[in-house]
Amino acid sequence: MSFTETVIAFLQNGGPFIYPIALVLVVGLAITIERWIYLSAAHRTNKNAFGMIHNALKSGDVEAISKHAKNNTAPVFDVLESGIARLSKSSRREDVEYAMEETIMEYMLRLEKRTPFIATLANIATLLGLLGTIMGLIAAFSAVASADPAEKANLLSSSISVAMNTTAFGLITAIPLILFHSSLQTKTAAIVDSIEMAGIKLLNSLSFNQ
Repeated sequence: MSFTETVIAFLQNGGPFIYPIALVLVVGLAITIERWIYLSAAHRTNKNAFGMIHNALKSGDVEAISKHAKNNTAPVFDVLESGIARLSKSSRREDVEYAMEETIMEYMLRLEKRTPFIATLANIATLLGLLGTIMGLIAAFSAVASADPAEKANLLSSSISVAMNTTAFGLITAIPLILFHSSLQTKTAAIVDSIEMAGIKLLNSLSFNQ
């Protein structure tokens, strides 16, 4: 039996709860792919942005930063621009810092969007697997109760095997989704940390100039 045939047989013998778990897997993978593409693009644009304004951050050259920001859409530019805009109204470091933190919080909402759903879907897959197994065992024992005594052992063992397939598939779905969720969280944290670092570099360079 080929691998494909084995998988098909596994799914067919898993009972009705296999299908909602499969749906959870598909939705989780779709969210993971979409978030990975989005975060990878944000990480790449931020990295390119740092290359352009590395010297400007060190020297506190707000004009050069603003010039680059006009032609780029990297998140770090929006954060720095919010600080520079506040700098024109207030010379206090705290005010500039608060302005940048506000923009960072707005970007965090975008970066973390839908990522928590992946962890929730992993939990749902596990619970559906357990529920499917329990319902399968209930049905198995009910069937065995009215079966011929000579067939009870074989019928029970085959029914339990089918019921356990649901738990197995639930775990097969949940484990990768948990790993994907952790990976996306790490990627999001790296982007946020890099933006915060750029803001601190700008604040430090401006404080030396004042």
